[in-house]
Amino acid sequence: MNIVVQKYGGSSVATPEKIKRIAETVIKRKKAGDSMVVVVSAMGKSTDQLIALAKSVSEKPSKRELDALISTGEMVSSSLLSMAIQEMGHDAVSLNAYQIAIRTDGTYGKSIIQSIDDSVIKRHLESGKIVVVAGFQGISESYDLTTLGRGGSDTTAVAIAARLGGVCEIYTDVEGIYSLDPRLYSEAKKLEEISYEEMVELSVLGAKVMHSRSVELAQKYNIPIYVGMSCSDTKGTYIREVKNMENKPITGIAVSDADVAVTLENINFDINLLADIFESIANKKINIDIISQTAPLHGKVNLSFTIPAEDLDECISTVSKFAGQEDIIVDEDITKFSVVGIGMKTTSGVASKIFKIFKENSIQVKMITTSEIKITCAIKREDKSKAVEIIAKEFNL
Repeated sequence: MNIVVQKYGGSSVATPEKIKRIAETVIKRKKAGDSMVVVVSAMGKSTDQLIALAKSVSEKPSKRELDALISTGEMVSSSLLSMAIQEMGHDAVSLNAYQIAIRTDGTYGKSIIQSIDDSVIKRHLESGKIVVVAGFQGISESYDLTTLGRGGSDTTAVAIAARLGGVCEIYTDVEGIYSLDPRLYSEAKKLEEISYEEMVELSVLGAKVMHSRSVELAQKYNIPIYVGMSCSDTKGTYIREVKNMENKPITGIAVSDADVAVTLENINFDINLLADIFESIANKKINIDIISQTAPLHGKVNLSFTIPAEDLDECISTVSKFAGQEDIIVDEDITKFSVVGIGMKTTSGVASKIFKIFKENSIQVKMITTSEIKITCAIKREDKSKAVEIIAKEFNL
């Protein structure tokens, strides 16, 4: 049985007409001999609408109830697509996280999948049905609904493909993966392929095409992912192990305005204190990216780090026990600008070239972090467009 797991994003299922087109596409693939599992996101902007609805009745809605509410969007999409397929004369069944036991670690808003019971899916496939799964959702040990974070339907699809030993195809409203967001740079190039490692970095750093955990999962189980435009014959992009890399240091650029920088001033220079600060933040499931620390002066240091803006209030309340309110400084005027490429492992001078270009164009760098395949800078938001254009042109992206 050749199993194909397809995922369709919110823009792809935004209207009844689009849902019908997907039904036709899936049926065509089924007629060609493939066993079809289709994972769907919520229709259009319905998740945002549900969040707004929650906030209309509660300033700070319970994370448990918010997950219970927003997970309904995917169930609407899966039921409608199943109905559309049935209307066209083919057997289909919609399934949610309860029915296929997508077990998660129980963290509301950004759960991690721990296991899936594939027996229900297999039974329906063996009976000839097209299986339509509500993405983005899972259930905790206590049987609460939890969600997987923005883009979590990608992770649902990859996890199911890994469990079933199938191939994974992600369909959205773009033709594939580009070197950078075409809305920021109109001359951005579409990539034929990109490595798992690069795609993970770009996703974490702000590229919104793929959910980072879905790519990590695909890499772990060696599941190639095809990313393309819904209901289109235009060639897309493969995310997979890339053996023959171009002699090119940078593959892509990611930018994000979704972070803020937090600085704790005049804290004691004590490794135990630093460990306690970061452990407390980690316990709140808050992701830290760029970290910098000043040299000790009279036994005191300044500690800075970036976090998602949505976690700012929780972070401030967490670190306030380590620093006085007047010593906690928040900088919201940052864009996280990142260049990523496996080619940087074997190419020297990339960082010096980038910082020279920034210097020549008066782009101030507030914070920096690097790895073997990435350079990330925090810059002023007003410099974002300029930085994207000059680096993209310089490195032919």
